[in-house]
Amino acid sequence: MNRTEHLQQLLLEHRCADAREVGFQGRMLALLECGEAAFSRGNYAPGHFTASAFVLSPDDEQVLLILHGKLGIWLQPGGHVEPGDGSVLDAARREVLEEVGMGDVEVVGPGLFDVDIHVIPGSSKAPSHEHFDVRFLFRARSFEAHAGDDAQAVRWIQLGAVELTRSDESVTRALRRLERRK
Repeated sequence: MNRTEHLQQLLLEHRCADAREVGFQGRMLALLECGEAAFSRGNYAPGHFTASAFVLSPDDEQVLLILHGKLGIWLQPGGHVEPGDGSVLDAARREVLEEVGMGDVEVVGPGLFDVDIHVIPGSSKAPSHEHFDVRFLFRARSFEAHAGDDAQAVRWIQLGAVELTRSDESVTRALRRLERRK
């Protein structure tokens, strides 16, 4: 199964939390009709897939966020799907390793944890476009983490306190889903 077919299967099996996420899921399935082009960071109309990871602490009480270097807000580790990534899950694992130095994380639950589409403002390098972000839930085996690529800092944040952190709505929306699991 190639990564386009794998992502299609993940999206079809994903249980959306609300109507907004159902809309994201539908738009993602439509984008997959482009085939491999849907993963290319050069695909700007309307955008391309990214993969990210919500990393729980070993005791499931905290989540690891990074202070994003360009955006200056606290986000989950994640980024573009690279040509060498066999799947979006592989891309999310690679991003965790690159951004927080964790190579030993376990996937929690089957399939996707959350899906989100958000606008990336235009710059001198790229026009405004959308990131079609597929998100996985991982559990760390230790609390050891350090800032790597794209991260100015890393921080473990108590699940109930994430909304007090300078983040964005897509992160707090996904983390409310985690809090409902408890």
